[in-house]
Amino acid sequence: MPDYGHDLLFGTFITPVAARADDVLRQARLTEELGLDLVTIQDHPYQPAFLDTWTLLSVIAAQTKRVRVSPNVTNLPLRPPAVLARAAASLDILSGGRVELGLGAGAFWDAIEAMGGPRRTAPESIEALEEAIRIIRTLWTEGRAERINGKHYRLAGARPGPQPAHPIGIWIGAYGKRMLRLTGRMADGWLPSSPYAGPERLTEMNRLIDAGAREAGRDPAAIRRLYNLGGHLPAEQLAELALTEGISGFIAMADLDDDKAIHRFAEETAPAVRELVAAARGGGGSAPFRGDTASGRLGVTPTPDAGRRLTTVTLWDESERPKAPAPLGDQEYPAGGRARARHLIEVHDHLRAELAQVRELVQRVAAGATGIGDARSILNRMTMRQNNWTVGAYCESYCRVVAMHHTAEDTLLFPQLRRLDPGLAPVVKRLEEEHHAIAGVLERVDAGLVALAADPGRVGELSAAVDVLTDALLSHLSYEERQLVEPLARLPLTI
Repeated sequence: MPDYGHDLLFGTFITPVAARADDVLRQARLTEELGLDLVTIQDHPYQPAFLDTWTLLSVIAAQTKRVRVSPNVTNLPLRPPAVLARAAASLDILSGGRVELGLGAGAFWDAIEAMGGPRRTAPESIEALEEAIRIIRTLWTEGRAERINGKHYRLAGARPGPQPAHPIGIWIGAYGKRMLRLTGRMADGWLPSSPYAGPERLTEMNRLIDAGAREAGRDPAAIRRLYNLGGHLPAEQLAELALTEGISGFIAMADLDDDKAIHRFAEETAPAVRELVAAARGGGGSAPFRGDTASGRLGVTPTPDAGRRLTTVTLWDESERPKAPAPLGDQEYPAGGRARARHLIEVHDHLRAELAQVRELVQRVAAGATGIGDARSILNRMTMRQNNWTVGAYCESYCRVVAMHHTAEDTLLFPQLRRLDPGLAPVVKRLEEEHHAIAGVLERVDAGLVALAADPGRVGELSAAVDVLTDALLSHLSYEERQLVEPLARLPLTI
């Protein structure tokens, strides 16, 4: 799919929990304070734990000055389109032209029916959506009163108005073939969510939207493509979606307890995506970050090694570890590079969490609370067990490969580090050696589980192997971050 050249938008998708109304409004204000473009709110009028979406959007618009607001997406069966058109136009006028209209055909029909709404089949819901869009656009267009006699909705001479302060975009949340073609025929934008439309599905879904647009005599580029992100995706992958799938709006689903994620999305991910896309489009990029790791101005802090050890077993001499060349004092760090460095630490944090899981697992086995077969199955599913942990897992995330093995490390990341900065060659060689050493410890942990099945009295051997793993892995991850965070932020890697 092509890059349709739309300006990039970044926003949040906030859950409107009534019991935490202050947090909802605070995160909406934070979205604007951090320079993001869009605050969106899901619309489930039948959910008694949620604030009403249109009331909430009005308060958010009143408490902000610049950020756009939108339902994500409106529950059409419980929002009559004629009333919806006037509500959206009114808020657009009051907010100075900051409203967009996410629109959905409906779901959760039992709950809708319980609220007095209609129960529709899939074909009926698509028919109703098409009629609703016609009515909404009619009431937003100056002219004489019109009559629309649809199967589900009608206008019986209602006069248009008020007209919105700006052309409100109608963004449809669509997944099925008929809905996608309808989006191409009638909508201004497409607004799916990644849990229901993974990146691997976007090409085919976009193809259906484009086909619908061409059938209606429209330019497919007229339809903006937005994407609700159900989890963290690195900046490189989002930039790829912008350049190859035409996605120009990225909306992060926000946890009310995780302001740090919004900060990271606004301060690291969004600038990095903008820079990468601008560079690919030939427009340069945002100003790079100047700084150095010693002063902390890089914006990414390697995890320190606490120095505590559980055993006297050593797999290597830490005093012989080579060090990366010192950075220049006036080194520049582009946003994309800073995001790469941050992502390495995020992957390592995942591995540290897995290590805690391994220790807990062994304790459960020793206490008889978990079977040995189950424990081995859990262990073998872990990232660290797939020969793609540390830099391998980092590389995997950027390449979006399900199973990344050492050969991929050798052919993708390490050669680039050696080529772009020959001074890193000793560090890379040492990391490879430590990786293989830790793989051997993992084999010992697995062997300890097997031995325990034959002799329950050998639980001490298993615990000792896990302690060695703990010492080695935590030491290694800290060393790798200290040596690679700065080069990852600095070097123009192409993974």
